[in-house]
Amino acid sequence: MGTVVDDAASVEFHAFFEAHYAELSRLARLLTGEPDAADDLAADALLALWHRWDRVRAADHPVAYARGVVANLARTRVRSAVRERRRISLFWSQREERTENPDVAGVVDVQSALRRLPFRKRACVVLRHAFDLSEKDTALALGISVGTVKSQTSKGVAELQKLLGAQGAPHRVHAVMARTSEAGGRDR
Repeated sequence: MGTVVDDAASVEFHAFFEAHYAELSRLARLLTGEPDAADDLAADALLALWHRWDRVRAADHPVAYARGVVANLARTRVRSAVRERRRISLFWSQREERTENPDVAGVVDVQSALRRLPFRKRACVVLRHAFDLSEKDTALALGISVGTVKSQTSKGVAELQKLLGAQGAPHRVHAVMARTSEAGGRDR
C-alpha cells in the first residue's frame, strides 16, 4: 500500500515540477541576475521540495512555498557572491564589468539597477512587477507581511526610478522585466 502512495506522490510532484519549473527558474534569474545559476537554483529548490513533498502538497499555497524556497536560495547565493566579491576586491583592482553583446539597452539597465537594490526590495519588485503576483501572494512567497510587501515594493520602485532616471519607472520596470522573463527561456 505504501508503494501506491509513493507512486501517487511521485506523479503529483512530477506534474508540479513540469508546471512550475520554468517560472521558478525565471524568478531565480531575476532575483540573482545570474542566468547561468537560475536553472541550478530552481532545481535545488525543487529537490528541497521533493524531500518535503508531503508537507508541501498539504500546504495551502504550494507554489508560494516553492517561490519562498527559491527566494531563500537566491538570497543565500547573493550574499555569498557579495562576500566573494569583497574578498576578491582585497586582492585585485576593481575593473568595470562589461557585457558582451548586451540585450536591449532597457533590459540591461533594469537588470543592473535591480542588482543594486537590497535583496528584499528586489524580491518584492520582481514578484510584483515581473510575475504579476498580488501583494498577498508575494508576502506568502517571501514569508513577510502584506504591509512589508507594500512598503518594500514602493521603496524599491522609488530607488529604481532614481537609478534609472525615469518617469513612470513601475511601468518601465514591469515591461522590461516581462521581456527579460521571456528572453530567459531563449538565452538558455
